[in-house]
Amino acid sequence: MRNKYALFWMWMFLLPLALDFKGAESSSKILQILLVVPTVAGGIALMLIAPRFARRSRLRSFVTAALLVTILGSVFTQLVQGNDMGNYLRVILPFLLMLLGYFVGCHPWNQERLEQIEKVMFWSMVISLFFSFAYGWATGGGLENVRFRIVSVTFLCLQGLLLHEFVVAKRLTKMSVVLFLVTIVIELLSVTRSLLVGTVLLFMFATWLAAPSPRLLLKAGARATMIGVLLIGMVFAAAAVFPSVAEHWTQRIFFSAETTSGRDPTTITRLAEMKDQYDQTTSSAVSLLAGMGYGHDYRYSPTYLPDLAGQMSAKDFYAIKEWAAGHNFWVYQLFAGGILFGLALPIGVIFALWRGSQAYRAWRRRAPDVLYLPVLGRALLVLASLPATSVGGNPLGNRFSGLVFGVALGLLVASYGRIAHAMRLRAMAGPSQARPTYRSNFGPNFGPEYGPFEPGMGEGGPEMLPSHPAQTPSLTHGRHQPPSGSSTLAPLG
Repeated sequence: MRNKYALFWMWMFLLPLALDFKGAESSSKILQILLVVPTVAGGIALMLIAPRFARRSRLRSFVTAALLVTILGSVFTQLVQGNDMGNYLRVILPFLLMLLGYFVGCHPWNQERLEQIEKVMFWSMVISLFFSFAYGWATGGGLENVRFRIVSVTFLCLQGLLLHEFVVAKRLTKMSVVLFLVTIVIELLSVTRSLLVGTVLLFMFATWLAAPSPRLLLKAGARATMIGVLLIGMVFAAAAVFPSVAEHWTQRIFFSAETTSGRDPTTITRLAEMKDQYDQTTSSAVSLLAGMGYGHDYRYSPTYLPDLAGQMSAKDFYAIKEWAAGHNFWVYQLFAGGILFGLALPIGVIFALWRGSQAYRAWRRRAPDVLYLPVLGRALLVLASLPATSVGGNPLGNRFSGLVFGVALGLLVASYGRIAHAMRLRAMAGPSQARPTYRSNFGPNFGPEYGPFEPGMGEGGPEMLPSHPAQTPSLTHGRHQPPSGSSTLAPLG
């Protein structure tokens, strides 16, 4: 923990891939290798100096098993299906980086190291935001072409962190506001509907996290409505300043009305891709159980050819052949790993989000001063960007996004286990007569007396607070001190 090079390893781990870019297939791969090697080296160094947990956690065991099943299972499927090895390695690399990021983040780092990890990850995403915009604008042509290249692969992750500052922590600084406005401008220039939907979903999730009770939810909803009105006003102002961007948005929204089939071509191509992946997966018992493998070829299903009449010729339609991670994270996982190896990762992520968010709301209501609670909140919003990004694409199709999602998942699982243990100690430190007795037909953590779900189920006992919880040393801060990590984004001030 006192390794004097720890901060250097963190920058070496997270910064290189923030400068990642997509080059031509014929270009040299040396630069791409130089971006990955220091990341892997920095991650291994951090794992070697990281502290170890002394206690078991069922959530940690479950998520770790889900990640290992995905990675190890992909090797088995590759041996069975015999896909092109180069394509397999390129597709599986973001998943390997996610596993590495998870192993780095899922350790009981002290407060100083946690703040360093979060700061490095935050500033790496900021660098990625501006680098992607500058590189995309420099290498693209008009807005119709450049809009595909100016969006960072961790765009929604950065917005999730900023939304935590605004909605959950209720901190507004000049720099954070400017950064958020920059993301909105890039979002408008990209003319990407799914990106806008992802921002709305993250905003709703942050509002829900910030309101652990119905009364607070009403207040948070009113505040969110006001912020939403301001954002809509800014969108209309931007449309007046950039009429060409507004025209592109209008075309994207109403383009389906101008097609022969009356259906949106982008949606149709996504459905055609998913249909072919599903048909290949269900073509045999082996492919259904083990999948077709990462990097396996897929096309567009002929079922959707009539819907693209006037937009794509039959020759171009049947010429489509892809091997990269598909545009839908959920279907591609089934396609690549089947029932045995593909569903583990989505289940692990969704379960971690559900368990972590329920626990965060309960702990925020009952013990807002507990250690590592802000770290848990930020990790939840970054990880929630994974399903939010999947609205329009596969969030694990890029290396840097896989790395960031892995770190966020590790911080979530580690923070959850540490807070659950702290709550148990706090409960045991209170009077024995104050410890609740559960009476419910739905299990020990349900009941009208104590509300619905209480966090920590399966973590060695309930973490319900006693009526007069003791201020156990090292579990909370002083009365006038902020929670751990509350000033992680202090440089934004």
